Amino acid sequence: MERFTISLSDDLAHQFDTLLRKRGYQNRSEAVRDMLRTELATASIANNEAPNCIAALSYIYNHKARDLAERIAEMQHANHDIVISVMHVRVDHDNCMETLLLKGSTSDITEFANTLMAESEIRHGHLNRVPVEMDSGHVHENRHEAHYHVHAHPRN
Repeated sequence: MERFTISLSDDLAHQFDTLLRKRGYQNRSEAVRDMLRTELATASIANNEAPNCIAALSYIYNHKARDLAERIAEMQHANHDIVISVMHVRVDHDNCMETLLLKGSTSDITEFANTLMAESEIRHGHLNRVPVEMDSGHVHENRHEAHYHVHAHPRN
Protein backbone atom coordinates (compact mmCIF):
# COMPACT_ATOMS: atom_id res chain seq x y z
CA MET A 1 0.00 0.00 0.00
CA GLU A 2 1.30 3.42 -0.92
CA ARG A 3 0.87 6.33 1.49
CA PHE A 4 0.71 10.02 0.65
CA THR A 5 -0.04 13.20 2.57
CA ILE A 6 -2.38 16.00 1.58
CA SER A 7 -2.85 19.42 3.12
CA LEU A 8 -6.32 20.87 3.66
CA SER A 9 -7.47 24.17 5.06
CA ASP A 10 -9.07 23.88 8.49
CA ASP A 11 -12.48 24.67 7.00
CA LEU A 12 -12.18 22.07 4.22
CA ALA A 13 -10.93 19.44 6.69
CA HIS A 14 -13.91 20.16 8.98
CA GLN A 15 -16.37 19.87 6.05
CA PHE A 16 -14.74 16.63 4.94
CA ASP A 17 -14.90 15.14 8.46
CA THR A 18 -18.59 16.12 8.70
CA LEU A 19 -19.29 14.46 5.34
CA LEU A 20 -17.51 11.23 6.21
CA ARG A 21 -19.31 10.99 9.57
CA LYS A 22 -22.67 11.45 7.79
CA ARG A 23 -21.76 8.70 5.34
CA GLY A 24 -20.54 6.37 8.07
CA TYR A 25 -16.84 6.21 7.24
CA GLN A 26 -14.56 5.16 10.07
CA ASN A 27 -11.58 7.11 8.75
CA ARG A 28 -10.45 9.59 6.12
CA SER A 29 -8.43 7.03 4.19
CA GLU A 30 -11.40 4.86 3.26
CA ALA A 31 -13.44 7.92 2.28
CA VAL A 32 -10.64 9.16 0.01
CA ARG A 33 -10.24 5.67 -1.53
CA ASP A 34 -13.98 5.54 -2.35
CA MET A 35 -13.95 9.04 -3.82
CA LEU A 36 -10.94 8.15 -5.98
CA ARG A 37 -12.58 4.92 -7.19
CA THR A 38 -15.71 6.85 -8.16
CA GLU A 39 -13.75 9.54 -10.00
CA LEU A 40 -11.54 7.01 -11.80
CA ALA A 41 -14.58 4.94 -12.86
CA THR A 42 -16.39 8.05 -14.10
CA ALA A 43 -13.32 9.21 -16.02
CA SER A 44 -12.70 5.80 -17.61
CA ILE A 45 -16.29 5.68 -18.90
CA ALA A 46 -16.23 9.32 -20.06
CA ASN A 47 -12.94 8.74 -21.91
CA ASN A 48 -14.17 5.51 -23.56
CA GLU A 49 -11.56 3.51 -21.62
CA ALA A 50 -14.09 1.04 -20.14
CA PRO A 51 -15.24 -1.37 -22.82
CA ASN A 52 -17.50 -3.27 -20.38
CA CYS A 53 -19.57 -2.34 -17.40
CA ILE A 54 -22.30 -3.37 -15.02
CA ALA A 55 -25.05 -0.82 -14.56
CA ALA A 56 -28.28 0.09 -12.84
CA LEU A 57 -30.83 2.01 -14.90
CA SER A 58 -33.75 3.48 -12.94
CA TYR A 59 -36.69 5.47 -14.26
CA ILE A 60 -40.28 6.37 -13.51
CA TYR A 61 -43.01 6.15 -16.14
CA ASN A 62 -46.74 6.57 -16.48
CA HIS A 63 -48.05 3.05 -16.99
CA LYS A 64 -51.27 4.46 -18.50
CA ALA A 65 -49.40 6.14 -21.34
CA ARG A 66 -50.46 4.60 -24.63
CA ASP A 67 -48.50 1.39 -25.34
CA LEU A 68 -45.55 2.57 -23.23
CA ALA A 69 -45.37 -0.52 -20.99
CA GLU A 70 -45.41 -2.74 -24.08
CA ARG A 71 -42.69 -0.66 -25.80
CA ILE A 72 -40.50 -0.83 -22.68
CA ALA A 73 -40.95 -4.61 -22.48
CA GLU A 74 -40.13 -4.98 -26.18
CA MET A 75 -36.95 -2.92 -25.73
CA GLN A 76 -35.90 -5.09 -22.79
CA HIS A 77 -36.54 -8.29 -24.75
CA ALA A 78 -34.65 -6.95 -27.77
CA ASN A 79 -31.68 -6.36 -25.44
CA HIS A 80 -31.93 -9.58 -23.42
CA ASP A 81 -28.19 -10.05 -23.77
CA ILE A 82 -27.49 -7.03 -21.51
CA VAL A 83 -30.63 -6.93 -19.33
CA ILE A 84 -29.95 -9.18 -16.33
CA SER A 85 -32.89 -8.31 -14.11
CA VAL A 86 -35.88 -5.98 -13.84
CA MET A 87 -37.51 -4.76 -10.64
CA HIS A 88 -40.91 -3.12 -11.06
CA VAL A 89 -42.55 -1.05 -8.31
CA ARG A 90 -45.93 0.68 -8.37
CA VAL A 91 -45.39 4.23 -7.11
CA ASP A 92 -49.01 5.42 -7.22
CA HIS A 93 -52.15 4.89 -9.34
CA ASP A 94 -50.46 6.20 -12.49
CA ASN A 95 -46.71 5.79 -12.08
CA CYS A 96 -44.30 2.90 -11.84
CA MET A 97 -40.60 2.77 -11.15
CA GLU A 98 -38.33 0.21 -12.76
CA THR A 99 -34.72 -0.56 -12.06
CA LEU A 100 -32.85 -2.64 -14.62
CA LEU A 101 -29.57 -4.38 -13.85
CA LEU A 102 -27.40 -4.51 -16.94
CA LYS A 103 -24.10 -6.19 -17.86
CA GLY A 104 -22.08 -6.01 -21.05
CA SER A 105 -20.60 -3.57 -23.50
CA THR A 106 -20.52 -0.02 -22.11
CA SER A 107 -21.50 1.42 -25.48
CA ASP A 108 -24.44 -1.02 -25.86
CA ILE A 109 -25.65 -0.28 -22.32
CA THR A 110 -25.34 3.49 -22.82
CA GLU A 111 -27.17 3.37 -26.15
CA PHE A 112 -29.95 1.18 -24.71
CA ALA A 113 -30.36 3.46 -21.65
CA ASN A 114 -30.42 6.64 -23.74
CA THR A 115 -32.98 5.19 -26.14
CA LEU A 116 -35.22 3.95 -23.33
CA MET A 117 -35.00 7.20 -21.33
CA ALA A 118 -35.85 9.23 -24.48
CA GLU A 119 -39.29 7.62 -24.67
CA SER A 120 -42.05 10.10 -23.88
CA GLU A 121 -43.62 9.64 -20.45
CA ILE A 122 -40.36 8.24 -19.00
CA ARG A 123 -39.08 10.59 -16.32
CA HIS A 124 -36.30 10.79 -13.75
CA GLY A 125 -34.08 8.35 -15.62
CA HIS A 126 -30.63 7.73 -14.20
CA LEU A 127 -27.88 5.36 -15.35
CA ASN A 128 -25.14 4.33 -12.92
CA ARG A 129 -22.29 2.49 -14.68
CA VAL A 130 -19.37 0.70 -13.04
CA PRO A 131 -16.44 -0.39 -15.25
CA VAL A 132 -15.63 -4.10 -15.13
CA GLU A 133 -13.17 -6.54 -16.63
CA MET A 134 -14.94 -9.47 -18.31
CA ASP A 135 -13.29 -12.88 -18.38
CA SER A 136 -13.49 -15.05 -21.49
CA GLY A 137 -16.15 -17.28 -19.97
CA HIS A 138 -16.15 -20.88 -18.97
CA VAL A 139 -18.38 -23.90 -18.55
CA HIS A 140 -19.44 -25.50 -15.29
CA GLU A 141 -20.61 -29.06 -15.58
CA ASN A 142 -22.61 -30.92 -13.02
CA ARG A 143 -24.37 -34.25 -13.17
CA HIS A 144 -27.48 -32.72 -14.80
CA GLU A 145 -26.25 -30.13 -17.30
CA ALA A 146 -23.47 -27.88 -18.55
CA HIS A 147 -23.68 -24.17 -17.80
CA TYR A 148 -21.70 -21.43 -19.59
CA HIS A 149 -21.22 -17.96 -18.12
CA VAL A 150 -18.92 -14.95 -18.02
CA HIS A 151 -17.66 -13.28 -14.84
CA ALA A 152 -17.43 -9.51 -14.50
CA HIS A 153 -14.80 -8.21 -12.08
CA PRO A 154 -15.00 -4.59 -10.87
CA ARG A 155 -11.97 -2.49 -11.78
CA ASN A 156 -9.80 -0.70 -9.18
